[in-house]
Parts: sequence; structure tokens; C-alpha cells
Amino acid sequence: MKKLLFALFMFALPLAGNAQTPQKFGYFSYQTALASMPDYAIATRKLADLKLKYEEEMRRVEEEFNKKFEQFLEGQRDFAPSILRKRQAELKDLIEKNLAFKEESNRLLKQAETEIYAPLKKKLADAIRGIGDARGFMFIVNTDNETLPYVNGTAGEDINALLKESLQ
Repeated sequence: MKKLLFALFMFALPLAGNAQTPQKFGYFSYQTALASMPDYAIATRKLADLKLKYEEEMRRVEEEFNKKFEQFLEGQRDFAPSILRKRQAELKDLIEKNLAFKEESNRLLKQAETEIYAPLKKKLADAIRGIGDARGFMFIVNTDNETLPYVNGTAGEDINALLKESLQ
């Protein structure tokens, strides 16, 4: 029994010690911090340009399909059965290729977004880590998407301004 009480006491001792030291945490908006970075506008512009190129190509292939479809509709009564089947197969093939291109372009855009923003996110993570170490925070919380509706100002510190300053 004495051993059990001693073990519980030894286990509770570190917890009691931690209760006496004030534990601070930081909080910030990830999107605000990311958008405040000088290279963010450049990265966003690169991504927007790439999206525009894919959209232009999609418009071009859609126009090409619509043109062939109109030609098919206009001449379908006059086509021989074998030509009709050939044209239907061509249209079906175009639809499948366009859908495959759209899926591939979405995948490539998502990959490009990850690659374009990766250096910025790494720089932001390093800045967060540096501020956390320098201020002695137990943790730092992202307040985006209303995940932190209330913060006690005596325990938590808003680090948005610190991040903005360190990222410039």
C-alpha cells in the first residue's frame, strides 16, 4: 500500500510542478500570414496563369467538339451507315479524350499548387517555429475556419503581427 501511494505521489509531483508554471500559447491566422508574404502574390499569379492556360485549352477542345457535333447533326441523314458509325465513334472518342484531359489538368493544377506554395509554407512553418521557441510557447494554434472561437488573452498571444514582421 505504501508503495502504491509513493508511486502515485511521484507520478503527481511533475504534474503539480507544471501547474505552477504559466503555460503560454500563440495563435494566428494561417491564411493571413501566408497572404502577407511578399512572394505570395507572385505564386498566386503563377498559379492563376497556369489555370488560365488550361481553361483556354478546355475552351478550344470544347469548341472543336461542338463544331464536329454540329457537322454530325447536319449530315447524319445523308451519311451511309458505316460513315455514321465512324462519326459517332469519333465523337465518343473526343468526349473521352476531353474528360481525360480535364481530369489530368485538375490533377496537374493541384500538383502545381502544392509545388508553388511549398517554399512559402516551409518559410512560414520555420517562422512559426522560431517565434514559438523564442516566446516559450507550449503550442501555436491556427485560428482559420473558426476553430478557435475564444482565446483567453492572459494565456494566449496573437502572433499575427510577429509573423508578418518576420516574413518580410
